[in-house]
Amino acid sequence: AALGAPAAAAAAPPPIVVAHGMGDSCFNRGMKSITELAGDTVGVYAVCVPTGDTWLKDTLNGFLLDMDSSVDVFAAAVRADPQLSGGFSAFGLSQGNNLIRGYIAKYNDPPVRVFMSINGINAGVGAIPDCSPQGAVIGGVCEAIAEVCGALAYNSFVQGHLFQADYFRDPSKTDTDAYKTHSQLAAWGNEGNVQNATLNANFAKTDQFVLVKGTEDTMVWPNEGEWFGAMDPDDPWGTVLPMNQTAWYLEDKFGLRTADEAGKVFFESFDGNHLQFTTAELEGWLDKYFST
Repeated sequence: AALGAPAAAAAAPPPIVVAHGMGDSCFNRGMKSITELAGDTVGVYAVCVPTGDTWLKDTLNGFLLDMDSSVDVFAAAVRADPQLSGGFSAFGLSQGNNLIRGYIAKYNDPPVRVFMSINGINAGVGAIPDCSPQGAVIGGVCEAIAEVCGALAYNSFVQGHLFQADYFRDPSKTDTDAYKTHSQLAAWGNEGNVQNATLNANFAKTDQFVLVKGTEDTMVWPNEGEWFGAMDPDDPWGTVLPMNQTAWYLEDKFGLRTADEAGKVFFESFDGNHLQFTTAELEGWLDKYFST
């Protein structure tokens, strides 16, 4: 640079991609406002990426389009948007985080710079909503439902037709052949029979992982899963392991331990149930992690 030339301006924050939760749609007013708020807070282009091209299709695909296929649709939309070609930051609400986490696992090109998972189901759910062994409704009925769900979830037909079955992670069945063979979530975490050598490299392309937990969340069980914790397979209905005691962390199955040791993993929380954070809290997280 010539003597006295002005210093290069700091790089602008990347654009933002938003992914909606179960039963919601990018075409709904609420998601439009959250997306607009994110863009305005950070001062960048922001877009909610649907998995269907109408309100009805986008809503229904959150149930009836399997998780892997949903990620492929999401990736195609991201890659078709020229404003995202240099990379982007992304946050999801609840189930929407599975799209972003799956995109990171399978593609991450263009890369997700910062991934903020709000009440994310990245570690799966071990029980149906409000039916956890630690919830208000306890005992035989819930255990029976979980047993049936687990028995039905891990076959190629159900995994290929129901998004929610794809992240159902029965903590008593993670060592079974059915889970290892058929679970899409298992494949993303290298818990399956087939090991994927690209998962760790793709995970490493992301600069920051911000994990936001609702302290009173009863929709995601265990809610430690929002911080990549999991139930202990030796005590699947009683003991919760924090992230750094899980097998996927200790064995660095998909790159989480490497990311954490590099200072890339951050934990946030809010006092409340599922997605009951305030606008001020969302703005605070966006300012803290997306604005630089």
